[in-house]
Amino acid sequence: MKIFQKEIKLKPYPRGFHLITDTILGTIPEISQINFGQLQVFIKHTSASLSINENADSTVRTDFESHFNKMVPENAPYYKHTYEGSDDMPAHIKASLLGASVQIPITNGKLNLGIWQGIYLCEHRDYGGSREIVISAFGL
Repeated sequence: MKIFQKEIKLKPYPRGFHLITDTILGTIPEISQINFGQLQVFIKHTSASLSINENADSTVRTDFESHFNKMVPENAPYYKHTYEGSDDMPAHIKASLLGASVQIPITNGKLNLGIWQGIYLCEHRDYGGSREIVISAFGL
């Protein structure tokens, strides 16, 4: 079994949903050495998340942001965790809804994503800053 792991620090992204598939692939070219395996991408933060979805039409990412902001509003009167700003508690909830990792099959040295799928960084803070990502590829 081959195992590769890298940790990267992403540049700061504005609030929203951002395709990072190419960044991930550029970081771990060793995927090409795996015929059958898995790639796990994990974000080391509680106010940003990862997801897999549409990679072609950017309006999907805009719609995600709009929907999540309506579904999990800022300044809800029942929030107790408010000292880090009005976007912080909603960011924690959004990150929990989407999750901290994605796992993708590797087949014949390539990610086995669907034709319209890409990896999203979901930045839920107005000024989240750079985010740390752990990328692990393993297989035969």
